Amino acid sequence: MTNSEKTARMFKVLAVDTRVRMIELLKTRSLCVNALARILKITPAAVSQHLRILRDADAVTADKQGYFVHYHINRKTLTEWNRRAERLLVSEE
Repeated sequence: MTNSEKTARMFKVLAVDTRVRMIELLKTRSLCVNALARILKITPAAVSQHLRILRDADAVTADKQGYFVHYHINRKTLTEWNRRAERLLVSEE
């Protein structure tokens, strides 16, 4: 995958408001599907679908704690996304 394809994929993942809100929430603490569903006022099934996309993009990781799976941000990926966005959007003078 080329750099431009990776950047486009990043923006596709971030193009959905719910996923952006999920990332914002997960930046402060890990949460399970049901907690995210309650906070975002969407169904657990919808949360799971968004988490699948975020996991496939390596933006979040899962950690099984007892009966629950808690999700948290992959800071390495977000740092890389920040670099990609900056390279694209900030002009070099």
